[in-house]
Amino acid sequence: MFRKNFIILMLLLAVITSDALAQFNQVLYFMNLPQRTSLNPALRPTSRFNVGLPVVSDISIFLDNNFLNFSDLFLNGVISDSTFSFLEPGDHLNAFLEGLNNKNSVEPQAAVQLFGLGFTVGKDLYITFDLTERFDANIVFPGDLLKLGINGSEGFMGQRIDLSSLRADFKYYHEIGLGISKNFTERLRIGLKGKVLLGVTAGYLDNNGFGLRINDDYTHSLDADMTFNISGPVNVYPVGGGPLESLTFDDARFDSSEGIIAFLTNAGNPGLGFDIGAEYRISERISVSAAVTDLGFIRWKTDRAQLKTSSQFTFSGMTMQDVYEDNVTFNDLLSTTFDSLKSKIYITDGAPFSTFLPVGLTVAGSYSPVKVFSVGLLSHTRFIGKQVHEALTISANVNLGNALSATATYTAANQKYDNLGAGLSLRAGYLQLYTLIDNVPFNWSKAHSGERSYSLPESWNTVHIRLGLNLTFGNKIKERPLTLTQPDVD
Repeated sequence: MFRKNFIILMLLLAVITSDALAQFNQVLYFMNLPQRTSLNPALRPTSRFNVGLPVVSDISIFLDNNFLNFSDLFLNGVISDSTFSFLEPGDHLNAFLEGLNNKNSVEPQAAVQLFGLGFTVGKDLYITFDLTERFDANIVFPGDLLKLGINGSEGFMGQRIDLSSLRADFKYYHEIGLGISKNFTERLRIGLKGKVLLGVTAGYLDNNGFGLRINDDYTHSLDADMTFNISGPVNVYPVGGGPLESLTFDDARFDSSEGIIAFLTNAGNPGLGFDIGAEYRISERISVSAAVTDLGFIRWKTDRAQLKTSSQFTFSGMTMQDVYEDNVTFNDLLSTTFDSLKSKIYITDGAPFSTFLPVGLTVAGSYSPVKVFSVGLLSHTRFIGKQVHEALTISANVNLGNALSATATYTAANQKYDNLGAGLSLRAGYLQLYTLIDNVPFNWSKAHSGERSYSLPESWNTVHIRLGLNLTFGNKIKERPLTLTQPDVD
């Protein structure tokens, strides 16, 4: 039973954290939608007045890992106790382990727009206001740590494994944004967006040194200098400080609607951010643009707890392979490991700490042989701590005012070269419906569980889904666009 549940869990992990382009929608950039101002504040739609409906106006899901795909998990696509999973010793497992990176990251992110507003003042001044709920997380596993956890200690006997690249952080926050863009010359348009950030909950691991030595008796000697800062609904004991005895979720504050509202409306963790962008029309057919987005931080001051360890200690060498082979239970593994660690983890008076937004750098160009069609080239670089994610996209775009907007894209990102995306927006009266996906899976496999059969993507390297509904008013075409693919409006 454990084996079946574990395999299903790993399947969900692969689907939920498929290798994504991480909080940037390549398909959206050249489409005639109000939401594209989030990628570059200098861009604007052709409609003069836009309203984002609460919750349904813009829902974005960004799911990312750079080491695990559905095709890694199963040899025969069967979900059962007899399934050959990627943990089965053999060539499949060896190939998976050899393909691990030095830094293997998992980055789930999500955003829901609660309200959006955009309107044109005069000829070309465009103003936006939006309120968005955001969550993002980033966990980086050293490749050797995963190899040790899956394959056991044999390959590391007598060695010290450097785990200083291990990092983890998460944050959930409100974003209130106010943007403005304007034509400064006949060819140049500049946009700026300021953001007020209100943090709800966060955790941040500060790794100043982490190493693990595998001893000849299969025990593990660990030396660590790490601090984990928390701002959120947790209880740590003992309250006055000292070695950690327990850490629990404070669910009591969510027993009433008042408690939930108080938690979600906490304004004690302030932050600021901004985006800046520009676009320049070289000729009637060629335009270029650039933007820097998410320059900002949040200062966490409420509900703080800090866990710190700076010591050396030894603990059992049990691994996930022992659990998979039914030598120990998963609960025993967690209990033994936690008991060994918690006496070396100390509670300290947590000082306020800061987390930073992942900065994005975008450079793009567009060529329009005819008014309603363009081809685009887009480069987006995202900086997450010491990690750098680069994505290069080419696209074909059709924009018929804002009655219809369609895009097809090809993206190379994270050493993957099979990312095909598509986007479609249709306007019916004042309603504008859109759906976008940065990677369309073409290869599907059947997965079986008992008498049931499921069609699942065989190797879904990228998933980024965005959909919503806008209210749009006005779309009078006046002259050749300053914006990349859109007609100007008055």
